[in-house]
Amino acid sequence: MILETLAVGPLQCNCSILGDETSREAIVVDPGDDISRILTILARHHLTVKQIVITHAHIDHIAGAQQLKRITGAPILYNQLDLPLVKLMDVQAGWLGIPTPEVAPPDANLTDQLTLHIPGIDATVLHTPGHTEGSSCLYLPDHSLLIAGDTLFAGSVGRTDLPGGNSTKLIHSIHDRILTLPDDVKVIPGHGPATTIGQERESNPFLQ
Repeated sequence: MILETLAVGPLQCNCSILGDETSREAIVVDPGDDISRILTILARHHLTVKQIVITHAHIDHIAGAQQLKRITGAPILYNQLDLPLVKLMDVQAGWLGIPTPEVAPPDANLTDQLTLHIPGIDATVLHTPGHTEGSSCLYLPDHSLLIAGDTLFAGSVGRTDLPGGNSTKLIHSIHDRILTLPDDVKVIPGHGPATTIGQERESNPFLQ
């Protein structure tokens, strides 16, 4: 599998590109900004985007999705429980002092246990509310990989003081849905460095 992760936008959101070397099809996760950089990586690997996945509808993760959709024609998927956050996009933009991006309801709902498929890649959706109501992770068991959004970070967890946040739900989501995965699963969080399930289970101070 081709895996490229780049930090995009003013908040350095981790955008992940998952591609298959044979079919040259790809899934782009959290294209929050810097669409030209994302397109450059796609072109370098000769990849065609088939799905655009948003882990949650905070502006730093979703802001570039509509632009990428217009260019590639790929549908946008996110959990519709985050639609209230989409309706607050002008407020979110105000927090950062940036123009309000174009956003829209999802083309498909990212429901729990949904399997996303392109040739060579299967990803299971794990609904992990807490950071937002619709927060979701993508688990790729064949590649021992979890795209965690802002639910879990290296040595930390997602903040819950923004609209839609709930600290009790967040900790339950992490313990019930994420820490049940094998220790060797690599975790790509929504911001910052990668980690592993085992490392976070053992040493994350928020999970002890």
